[in-house]
Amino acid sequence: MNTSSPDPRPNRLMALGAARPWLLDVAIVAAIIVLGSLPGPDRPGGAGGRLFTVALALPLLLRRRRPVGVFAAVSVVALIQWATGARAFGDTALLVALYTVAATQPLRIMLLAGGLLELGVVLAAVRWAQPHWLEAFVGLSAMVTAAGVLGTNVRHRRALLATLQERAARLEHERDQQGRLAAGAERSRIAREMHDIVAHNLSVMIALADGASYAVRDAPDRAEDAMRTASRTGRQALTEMRRLLGVLREDPGPQALAPQPGIDQIDALVEQVRGAGLPVRYDISGEPADAIPAGLQLAAYRIVQEALTNTLKHGGPTADAHVMLGFAAGELRITIVDSGPEPAAAAAEGGGLRGMRERAAVYDGLVEAGPRDGGGWQVRTRLTFAGVPAEATPA
Repeated sequence: MNTSSPDPRPNRLMALGAARPWLLDVAIVAAIIVLGSLPGPDRPGGAGGRLFTVALALPLLLRRRRPVGVFAAVSVVALIQWATGARAFGDTALLVALYTVAATQPLRIMLLAGGLLELGVVLAAVRWAQPHWLEAFVGLSAMVTAAGVLGTNVRHRRALLATLQERAARLEHERDQQGRLAAGAERSRIAREMHDIVAHNLSVMIALADGASYAVRDAPDRAEDAMRTASRTGRQALTEMRRLLGVLREDPGPQALAPQPGIDQIDALVEQVRGAGLPVRYDISGEPADAIPAGLQLAAYRIVQEALTNTLKHGGPTADAHVMLGFAAGELRITIVDSGPEPAAAAAEGGGLRGMRERAAVYDGLVEAGPRDGGGWQVRTRLTFAGVPAEATPA
């Protein structure tokens, strides 16, 4: 059995025609002129026929640049040939010109050119094909139809290929654009997480270190406890950093895939801030939903964390804070108020507040931050979700 690959020569010829189309045109013209010059009993000959063959074939060299003009020129030469009564093999150039018009021009122009060529077929059959003019008319009309249909199919195929290429380019552009948008969103998310982790834990560690430095002489035991808490906080921050950076690796480990903090971890967060020296009250009201999305819980945790971090950094030694979570049908309301001075609390108008607003916007929330009427600073937001309220649960 022959398992050899197909002959690659036709593909090479097609590739050569696409790369250098003028070579194909020269070959077509040369073939028409050579075949029109060969002697034969049934072949139109004579000096007049050879002259008209050359005159009909040469315009085909410009058929790609001026398809309608070339068809018109060839038609005029053919009309002169018919008027003089000379027969020439170069009439086949009319079929090549019609094919070119059909392959490059709209349908109405192709039909006009085909109708004009059909008129020439009628004139030629009546003059040179007596008494069998009907058979000649049918045969020549079939050739004209074939040239027109073949050229139209080529035009449709080219249009389809151009559409597919344009669609592929557009899809590639959209894919690249979506990739850039996804990368930007991922960078923003990582920046928010890094800011929340680093800023909060460092603020707690700085507060503990300051407290230890004040108490190291008068209360060494309290200073030792504060330094141990600072050390524990630093290890916790390092673990969270490694977990976050592990997500960026190709093969994240179990630590990188650990659950993110949620509402249940706010108690530990409040205790950590209390240990840093900031008095914090934590109240929950309403009925918690049966299933709160993990993303919303992370957003709530980070908002509370950022607000307490700002109070810890800017509130001063006499500040205190109050964290309130309120559950309602399909929403979670978060309020954090403190008694810190307004100028210091206004420093929260930076990356931290921007990160809180970005997190809240994911759940149709809006963060409102500003000074309180009675002094201090407050942060309020409301996050919505599609949860079903559970049975009455004591707060």
